[in-house]
Amino acid sequence: MIGDNSTDGVRAYEAQAERLVAEYEAVDPAMYRGTFESMLPSGAGRLALDVGAGSGRDAAWLEELGFDVVAVEPAAGMRDAGRRLRARSSIRWLDDRLPGLHGTHALGLSFDFILLSAVWQHVAPTERPRAFRKLSSLLKPGGLLVLTLRHGPAPPDRPMYAVSVGEIEALAREHGLGVLSKIDGVGDTLRRPGVSWTTMCLTLPDDGSGGLPLLRGIILNDDKAATYKLGLLRAVAKVADLTPSLAHQHPTDDSVELPLGVVALNWVRIYLPLVRCGLPQMPKNSGPDGLGFAKDGFRALMADGLAPADLRVGAAFTGERALAVTAAISEAARTIATMPANFTRYTNSSARVFGATLRRAPKASPLALDPQSLAEFGSLSVPGHVWRAMQRLGAWIDPVLTAEWARLMRGYAERRGSPMPPGQAEAALAWTEPTRDVRAAREVALGFIEAGRRLRCVWSDRPLTATTLDIDHCLPWSAWPCGDLWNLLPAHRITNQREKRDLLPSAATLTAARGGIVGWWTNAWESQPAFAARYMREASSTLPITTDASSEAVFDGLAWRRLRLRQDQQVVEWTASRSPA
Repeated sequence: MIGDNSTDGVRAYEAQAERLVAEYEAVDPAMYRGTFESMLPSGAGRLALDVGAGSGRDAAWLEELGFDVVAVEPAAGMRDAGRRLRARSSIRWLDDRLPGLHGTHALGLSFDFILLSAVWQHVAPTERPRAFRKLSSLLKPGGLLVLTLRHGPAPPDRPMYAVSVGEIEALAREHGLGVLSKIDGVGDTLRRPGVSWTTMCLTLPDDGSGGLPLLRGIILNDDKAATYKLGLLRAVAKVADLTPSLAHQHPTDDSVELPLGVVALNWVRIYLPLVRCGLPQMPKNSGPDGLGFAKDGFRALMADGLAPADLRVGAAFTGERALAVTAAISEAARTIATMPANFTRYTNSSARVFGATLRRAPKASPLALDPQSLAEFGSLSVPGHVWRAMQRLGAWIDPVLTAEWARLMRGYAERRGSPMPPGQAEAALAWTEPTRDVRAAREVALGFIEAGRRLRCVWSDRPLTATTLDIDHCLPWSAWPCGDLWNLLPAHRITNQREKRDLLPSAATLTAARGGIVGWWTNAWESQPAFAARYMREASSTLPITTDASSEAVFDGLAWRRLRLRQDQQVVEWTASRSPA
């Protein structure tokens, strides 16, 4: 079991995978598990991360205890053995490694329990501070982190480094974790001479990060000459909620980088209805004349009558509308960089919370709002603890943001002697979701049926006709309003309306339906020129896709997004009564 980024180390485990798997599977792990089992988090919807999972022995045990499990293992031979030995499990395997854990962070998940069993000795001492920071940032408040530290001689064929309890204690203090227990002298299950183990159990108390108090202070306490700081926070929070896969972990620190274009896009979307209603965004000026970002592009969108919900990641525009959208995003990006990102500071400090880098985006038509084009406007750096607070506590943050924003606007209006009607500010601040539209999927599916092509329900495998066809949102609209093509699946009307309804497909149900779902995507979207670009653009914008673009990669991204929706919102799961053949 290995977790470092050493190519030689991974190769050693690759070369000996068969022998090592046999050794790991043969021993009784009860003694070592007993050093932390009583401290494992309880309750429904628990998520565990096994870093350096090897053959998945501990991952399978955690699944038996009721955890959803992500198993990280960089050695392909070990992963293959784990998948083979646990073929009937729901463990999600990931090719990733310390110190970066880039793929794991890209999923946007946080974990109740993180296990590093026989891994820390493989991480070079110079890389351990970064590795520990990455691990602590993946841990939920109140979650448990367990490391087993190996003492004694290393085998000649596998690189290992000395470990110490003091080092872990110092790293825990630096990152706000508390040490629950340390158990020394744990025997070696393989009975290797001179080898012993220490189990260290750490926890992240309360919020642990300081991100929530910082956000609360900016929202409620900061001096505000306009609503711009609230606009920036809400624009970033919407990225964290709706398109977190656009965030990239900074390679050397705990921050994440967002395409400035997506932040500016959300900014324009938020402000359009406010300006159209003439709601004041600063004490002295009203309307677009008083707003630095409301220049030619923004005015063109106002005159165009474009609905805010049309300004979403994955959308595409042509002609004059494309030029207007590009200009509006560029204007907003410049305002964000020079105003709220520049003046949002830490409490009692001159240090900026956000870092913005501007680039000159090309004026092009057509315009596709995909990750690549949105990155052309520049980048915004967000502190890691702020980003995680926005991801985990968005249900609290957005209502507080909008309530404070409405209060500011009412105050501005009263100072001018033109008070707002009750509810006007709140209505204009409502985040408008896209219209629930399944026409494209229905038309394609009906075309298949009329042409005599085989079309079956992805959930029940029943054959579909024009009268029994329904289009199902795989991830339910009620929990996450997403009309992207990948989320629209052909289903039998009885299955969809009487069984699945607005429930979340369980991991087992989704896995069983994989062939039908990927087949539908391939035939309906990927192989059709009219839809292929839109399908992949939407998928790459809203799903954590880390491999080359393909429907198989999209399915893996869907599975990760399902897991995050289950974790964040605790949506009730549904298991199909009949799995596809």
